[in-house]
Amino acid sequence: MVTQSRARSVTVITVLFAVLFVAFVAGVGLGAVTVGPAEVFSAIGRALRGQPGPVSDAVIIDLRLPRVLLAALVGASLASAGVLYQALFRNPLADPYILGVSSGAGLGAIIAIVSTTTATGLRYGLVPAGAFAGALATILVVVRLASRRGRIETTSLLLAGVAISYILAALTSFIMVLFRQSMASVVFWMMGGLTSASWRYVGMIAPMFVIGVALPLLYTRQLNIMLLGDERAGQLGVPVERFKLITLTFASLLVAAAVSVSGLIGFVGLMTPHIVRLILGPDHRLLLPASTLAGASIMIFADLLARTALAPIEVPVGIVTALLGGPFFIWLLIRREGVR
Repeated sequence: MVTQSRARSVTVITVLFAVLFVAFVAGVGLGAVTVGPAEVFSAIGRALRGQPGPVSDAVIIDLRLPRVLLAALVGASLASAGVLYQALFRNPLADPYILGVSSGAGLGAIIAIVSTTTATGLRYGLVPAGAFAGALATILVVVRLASRRGRIETTSLLLAGVAISYILAALTSFIMVLFRQSMASVVFWMMGGLTSASWRYVGMIAPMFVIGVALPLLYTRQLNIMLLGDERAGQLGVPVERFKLITLTFASLLVAAAVSVSGLIGFVGLMTPHIVRLILGPDHRLLLPASTLAGASIMIFADLLARTALAPIEVPVGIVTALLGGPFFIWLLIRREGVR
C-alpha cells in the first residue's frame, strides 16, 4: 500500500515536471512569431556560450524567456503562499487574494511606485519592500479581526479578508486620484500583467521566492501537524503562535514577490493547492512542492493565453485567472457548504 502510494506520488511529480517543461517551451515558442523547440534551445545554448545568433535570438532571450521565467516565479509564489495560508487556517478557501493579502501588497507597492520613478523604486527594492510590508500588515490585521478567544473562525476570516480588501481598494483609489499622472499605468498594473517582464525583474524576485519557500519546505511536518488544530499541535511540540507568525511572514514574502512585478493576480493561490490536494492528498511533503510546480505551469499557460487570444491586443493575465478562478471558487464554496 505504501509502495503504491509512493509510486503514485512519484508519477504525479514527474508529470508536473513534464507539464512545466511543455509550458516553458510553449511560452517561449508561441507568439506573434512562432519559434520551434529546437530553435528555442539553440538560442539559449548560444546565449549561454556567448555566441552571436540570428535576430530571432533577441526575441527569445530578451523578450520571451524572461517573461516565461517571471510567470513561472509568480505562479509558484502565489501557489506556495496559498498552500501555507490554507494549512495555517485549515481552510481550503483561504488564498492571498481572498484574504486581502494581495490587495495589501498592491497598496504597499503602489505607494512605492508613486513615491518615486518606477525604475528607481525597483532598483533599490522599494516596490518589493512596500509590497512585503503591506502584505504582512494585512494578514496580521485579518487574523486579529477573525480571532475569538484564541481561535480563528472560518467565516470571520473570509469576511474580514473581504472587508479589508474593500478598505485597501478605497485607499488605492484615493492614491490614484492624488497622483493622476500615474493613473493609467497603475490601473493596468492592478489588473495583473507581465508586460514589463525583464531579466532585472526575474533577478529581483527569484531570491524572494527561494527564501519564501525554503523554510516551509523544511517544516512540512509541522504544517501537517497544524492540520490537527492549534491545541493538538501544541501538545505534539509545535510552538503554535511562533510557528504561525514565521509562516505568515514567509507567505507574505511570497505574495510580495509576485505582486511587486505582476500586480494583482487572483485565484492562482486558491485553485492550484486545491487541485493538487485532490490528487495527492493533504501531506505537505508532497503538496507544497507539487503546488509550486503546478502554479508555475498554470501561470505560464495563463500568460500565454492572455497575450495570444486577442492578438495583437494583450489581455491582462489577472483577467484570465479571475475568469478561470471565479467559477472554481463558487464551485468550491458550494461543495464545502454542502449545497445541492
